[in-house]
Amino acid sequence: MKIIKPSFEILTPIDGEAILRYIETAARTCYKSESSNNIESTKKFIKNLIQRGHESTIEHISTSVRISVRVICDRGISHEIVRHRLASYSQESTRYCNYSKDKFDGELIFIKPCFWGENSYLYNIWRANCKDAEWAYLMLLENGATPEQARTVLPNSLKTELIMTMNLREWRHFFKLRTDKAAHPQMREIAIPMLQKFKELIPVVFDDIEVIET
Repeated sequence: MKIIKPSFEILTPIDGEAILRYIETAARTCYKSESSNNIESTKKFIKNLIQRGHESTIEHISTSVRISVRVICDRGISHEIVRHRLASYSQESTRYCNYSKDKFDGELIFIKPCFWGENSYLYNIWRANCKDAEWAYLMLLENGATPEQARTVLPNSLKTELIMTMNLREWRHFFKLRTDKAAHPQMREIAIPMLQKFKELIPVVFDDIEVIET
């Protein structure tokens, strides 16, 4: 059994200035206005669009984020992620993956809960439960169960990998919901650093989304 933390990786090469100019071109088509070809003017123009709620123009740009062994979350959090409908997903399947095989090192991987310290009583209860689930899963497979049958004993903490693709407008919606202080702590654990990276790579588009610490 392995216990790891969640992480993410942006798959799509991102040129922030090119994205802004593309959005500007789309938006100025609506108004038949001309660009000044100055990046600071472009940033100001797009900031004004977002403030006015004219966000349809940023739907022209899509970015993929991978949540996997390199980019990871637990099954419970993935259930919340895939509720975002204006997106495309590919997710690791517990129905077909047989974790007793050598390519999985014959063990399960679980996501460490961010709200319990490793030496706490509650964490030890959680860890013991994961260990029991792994034992039950492997014993079911050893005694003839298929992966889709054996997976019924697996908990929400099981690590999963997925690729999610959304346009920038939907990413804004995702970050507004999933970094909010009311979001699940483990969702915020991955959504907040993801938002920070998006802000770093793509100027203006996400700058108005503020994270309030709990």
